Amino acid sequence: MNARKKNIFLTGTPSSGKTTVIRRVIPRLPLPADGFYTEEERGEDGRAGFVMRTLDGKEAYLAHRQIRSDFHIRRYGVSIENIDTVAVPSIAPKEGRIIILDEIGKMECFSEAFRQAAVRALGSTSIVVGTITFGGDEFILGIKARPDIEILEVTPENRDALPDLVLEKINSLLKT
Repeated sequence: MNARKKNIFLTGTPSSGKTTVIRRVIPRLPLPADGFYTEEERGEDGRAGFVMRTLDGKEAYLAHRQIRSDFHIRRYGVSIENIDTVAVPSIAPKEGRIIILDEIGKMECFSEAFRQAAVRALGSTSIVVGTITFGGDEFILGIKARPDIEILEVTPENRDALPDLVLEKINSLLKT
């Protein structure tokens, strides 16, 4: 029997438009949603960091050039505390709600609490719509191999059509 693919994820190269697709889907969702998305913060000299924004209005830095941390990606210090206190609670499954999870990536996965919360969300009855990094470590590759996940690659050719496709898939899942 085929697993129900109720977890819909976007992947693609950096700056391919994954978060833009997610942001276009959110206001059109057929059910209330929880979760977060991540956006770049730009400064005078280019990208300064990444901000997590929850659907209920909280925001905090995921990573920033000025964050001092034991965890780094290139020149960005990663805030495990912010991941654990902002992202993790936002993706807790709740009956009758969709979960937005942008993204399962290297920075977020430095947090063990995030890894556990992501697995709980994916295994719940909630539909999860998210993004996942290209490639990835053993944990991320394990997520991609789940039978209940469908992964769509965002490209310049399809990114404008993807919000409608994702919404069609959600509506189809809600009918089953």
